[in-house]
Order: sequence, then C-alpha cells, then structure tokens
Amino acid sequence: MAGASMKDIKLRIKSVESTMQITKAMELVASSKLRRAKERQERLRPYFTGLKATLDQIECATNDFSSPYQQEREVRKRLLIVIAGDRGLAGGYNANIFKAASALCEDGAPACVLPIGKRAVEFFTRKGYEVLSGEFAEAADVSIPDCFTIGKMVAKGFVERQYDEVTIVYTRFVSMLTQTPDTVRLLPLESAELQRETGVRPLVLYEPSPAAVYDAIVPNYLAGMLYGAMCESVASELGARRTAMDAASKNAAEMIDDLSLRYNRARQGAITQEITEIVAGAEH
Repeated sequence: MAGASMKDIKLRIKSVESTMQITKAMELVASSKLRRAKERQERLRPYFTGLKATLDQIECATNDFSSPYQQEREVRKRLLIVIAGDRGLAGGYNANIFKAASALCEDGAPACVLPIGKRAVEFFTRKGYEVLSGEFAEAADVSIPDCFTIGKMVAKGFVERQYDEVTIVYTRFVSMLTQTPDTVRLLPLESAELQRETGVRPLVLYEPSPAAVYDAIVPNYLAGMLYGAMCESVASELGARRTAMDAASKNAAEMIDDLSLRYNRARQGAITQEITEIVAGAEH
C-alpha cells in the first residue's frame, strides 16, 4: 500500500513539473510579446493625436461649422465595438471586458455589437445580441487596413442613422500588473474644447470645403482610435496572461514542495515498516 502511494505521488510530481514548464514558457512568451506591443502602442499614439488636433483646428478656424459626425441625437440604437482575446489563460481579462460591455447593453437603448476576438464573437453570439459583423473574429489577425475598413463602415452606418452612438469597449494597459476595462465614445464627436481665437488669425483654405475635409478625416481618425485600442488591448491581454502564468508557476512550485514532503513521509513510513518487520522476524 505504501509503495503504491509513493508511486502515485511521484507520478503527480512529474505531472505538476510538466505543467510548470508549460506555464513558465507561456510567461516568457507573453513577456517577450508584451515588450513589442508596448513599443507599437507608443509609436502609434502621435498618429491619432495628430488627426484629432487637425479636426479641432478645422472646426475652430471655421465659422458656423457643422458636421453630421458631431450631430447629437436621441440614442435609439447603440453600436458597441468590443475588443477581447482569442484565447483564455489570461486571468479575468475576457470576463472583465464582457462585464463592462454587458452593462452598457443593458443600460438604456438596445445595442448591436461589432466583436473583435474569438471570445467576443462566441460570447455575444451565445447571448443572442445582434452582431454587426463577424468578419473580424480573430483579434490577432486584425491589421491596420482592417481598422481603416472598420472605420469607414462605422462612419457610414452612423451617417445613415443605422445607430445613433458608437462606443468602443477595450482594456486599458495601466502597468504590467494592472489592466482595466475602459469605454470611449467615438461618435458623435465632441466639439473642440479649444476656444476660437480672437483677433487676427491665419487664413486657411480647405478644398473643396472645411466640412468636406473634416468628414473625410473622421473615418481615418476612427481607424486610428480603433487601432490604438487594439494595441492597448493586446498589451493588456499579454500582461494579464503573464501575471496569470506567473501565479500558476508559483502555485505549481508550492504543490511540488507539498507533494515532495508527502513522498518523503511515505518513503520514511515504508522504511520504518520494513525495519519493524525485520526486527519482528528476527525475534521469532
């Protein structure tokens, strides 16, 4: 009996050691990818910051400016762009983003969803939500041209009144250990906060008109915002996976220590029993 117990413990130790090797490898892979994701995120930031500054400049330099993308109207339908992961093993990364998106879906106007990521497509399809498009099912395959395609599609749907508000739900990368779900309203665009300059200001001519240039930039701005959120989400997923795999590796190490202690106790018990049997046989 003792021998069988020792054999079972030894097999369990080997199994946990194999698991720990996998979690360690996944932690290292996530750490390597995370560095690249953060660099890409930092490189991209000036792009959509510059686009937003251009939009504000056009608005502030034009008297009586108006654009359909700034039109506030009653929200009868809302579009949610939800970015999640393609895989699990990332702690509460996917669950937290679905919780934030579900809260928006249940708050007021009905919503349709543009899911990005396998887990997002599966979740909202299973829950019965209206899915605008399932074309971008794999977040890892969404490229910059795809973001421009999405930006044009979303802008066109807003102008055609298919929905009255567009919100993106993603995970913001705060630090290696902290990632928080966040929501940003993309459309309608807020009016520029900069006050119009008084006095003499440079004359800027826009062809064919300021409004036309503004409306042409908006889809590109949406694409930049979307890609920025994608980079943040990818970095957050990798950070969450790295943290989860680090915790799993530590738990595996603790299990190995506990199992090794039990194995040593079982072996000591088996040795003690054998000695007792030998002594008892010698006395007879």
